Amino acid sequence: MSVYETLIYEIQDNVALITMNRPDKRNALNATLNADLLSAFQQAQADETIRAVVLTGAGKGFCAGADLTAVATIPTPDDIYNAIVSAYVPLMTLITTLKKPVIAAINGAAAGAGMSLALACDLQVMAHNASLMMAFSNIAFVPDAGAAWFLMRQIGYSRAYQMAIEGQHITAEQCRNWGLANKVVPADHLLEETLAWAKHLAQRPTLALGLTKHTLQFAAQNSLSATIEYEASLQKQTIASHDFQEGVMAFMQKREPEFKGK
Repeated sequence: MSVYETLIYEIQDNVALITMNRPDKRNALNATLNADLLSAFQQAQADETIRAVVLTGAGKGFCAGADLTAVATIPTPDDIYNAIVSAYVPLMTLITTLKKPVIAAINGAAAGAGMSLALACDLQVMAHNASLMMAFSNIAFVPDAGAAWFLMRQIGYSRAYQMAIEGQHITAEQCRNWGLANKVVPADHLLEETLAWAKHLAQRPTLALGLTKHTLQFAAQNSLSATIEYEASLQKQTIASHDFQEGVMAFMQKREPEFKGK
């Protein structure tokens, strides 16, 4: 187990479990937690034995967003610009491009940048009493940390704008109905069920699962023909992999494949 100041990093059966650990602050993001998260995801990326990642929060909340109590004075316009860009561009980019499935186990409220963090993950499992909240407008802010990018792609303009300007909690059931959550589970089974899903995905062909993330992101911004060409370029990588050969052989032999993640 790796040691961080503001999070807990554990490994369970090829799954990295990253737990934000500022429960007294509802895991609000400060400079240290932002840096620890980036480092933890870099560690998961570099470790070839890790084939899936779960992100969750300690205590009653997933992440309350930026820690406003850590700011002694109102920052200047340039200060806020630099803080947002330096903290969130590398972190959100890494999570969305990590070549392994990332699942958010949302154990309570995910608000503001905390909601962006949850939506940066590939899959979302929510406790039945959890919620997402675009809290920015409640302090006369606009969305940041990539919130607009994630919401526009997942629920479209009208619902995204509604969430942004109303600043209300969106329940777990509503999130599932809108496509913001893959699963809603009882709160006391959240981590158990999320880890079970992650461990299942960790036995899948990791290279292909990672490249599939890139394919979908490319497709969201490019034409059909360009996407087909991009898919073809990625297949050049998968066809040379151990898992492709194992998958074909298992299919021919009518048995379950034993993927190695490479």
